[in-house]
Amino acid sequence: MDFKLTEEQLMLQDTVARLVRDTYGFERRETFRQSEQGFSPAFMQQLGDLGLCAVPFAEAYGGFGGSGVENMLIMTELGRGLCLEPYLHSVIFAGGLVAQLGTEAQKQTLLPPLGSAALQMTVALDEPQSHYQLHDVQTVAQPVTGGWTLNGRKSVVVGGQSAGLIVVSARTSHGVREEEGISLFLIDPHEVGVRRRTFPTMDGRMACDLYLENVFVKSDAVLGEVGLALPALRYQQGRCIAAQCAEAVGSMEAACALTLDYLKTRQQFGQPIGKFQVLQHRMVDMRIELDQATSMTLLAACVADQADSEARSRVLAAAKFIVSRASRFVADQGIQLHGGIGLTWEYMLSHHAKHLLMVARQFGDDDYHLREYARLMEVA
Repeated sequence: MDFKLTEEQLMLQDTVARLVRDTYGFERRETFRQSEQGFSPAFMQQLGDLGLCAVPFAEAYGGFGGSGVENMLIMTELGRGLCLEPYLHSVIFAGGLVAQLGTEAQKQTLLPPLGSAALQMTVALDEPQSHYQLHDVQTVAQPVTGGWTLNGRKSVVVGGQSAGLIVVSARTSHGVREEEGISLFLIDPHEVGVRRRTFPTMDGRMACDLYLENVFVKSDAVLGEVGLALPALRYQQGRCIAAQCAEAVGSMEAACALTLDYLKTRQQFGQPIGKFQVLQHRMVDMRIELDQATSMTLLAACVADQADSEARSRVLAAAKFIVSRASRFVADQGIQLHGGIGLTWEYMLSHHAKHLLMVARQFGDDDYHLREYARLMEVA
């Protein structure tokens, strides 16, 4: 496959790469991670000022009409720099849901501030029992005069600690685990009855558990048709899977570069340890896994914005399987080839390893997507 970027795409890639390189040194990242919000609002605003947050949105809403390939270029560089900002969950996931399901008034109200980074959003879909199943929703929305009342709990809402608006899935009809009857609501986290428990994730990012107790939501805060949100959730999660694969590839490239540099400089028995053939073989294995993941990420980016179909779902499931497996392998081998230093919090590789292990389990791990791929092959 001959995959060549256009001149505009190359300029976009270079812009993001220079911004990350100039802003996200390891020491500065640690300062951002230890801050109250867990990331740099100033860097997120830079992404908005440069138009990078507006890339996926239509021109009618101040965007650039970018595709999965443009998302891939941005996410790869953000992954390479281990950027902490919730770009994926705010711009691609929440923004994608608004763009697909929102009324014209909702799009005009929400997409321009999302594109300028004046507004941060996130999605609250997972629950303690759901385990990757978007239709396993026990949060309940009951109709009342003028709107709805929500009760339930959402788990590991990435970026939820700082979001100004949260897209919450809730059941408005049918039984638990049925695919019909799931609706989406736009919730202000400062509303009465909303409580957040904030915590750091394994890779240093911030997330929260979201508790809803008799939270009133107006009728105009419903996103899409009542009870019919699941197909859009699955479609937009597919776009996020493609973008997250790109983020993982950027992180794996950085991890491989760190490991190779260490093998060239670490001395043992009077020579660099990279001269030992067994370590060379393991480094080659890391590069092979990275190259396979890169190829599948390119394919996923090309199909991410296509119309929903079983063929698209198969490609995305295959990409997530390959990238999740490669992420774990590169993380494990990078630590092994570094020895003890690879585990220390003061060294960048350990943060890449933790992030790669986290990415390998978000939106479904490799076992889950292998089963999904097998199921889709049976349907075909």
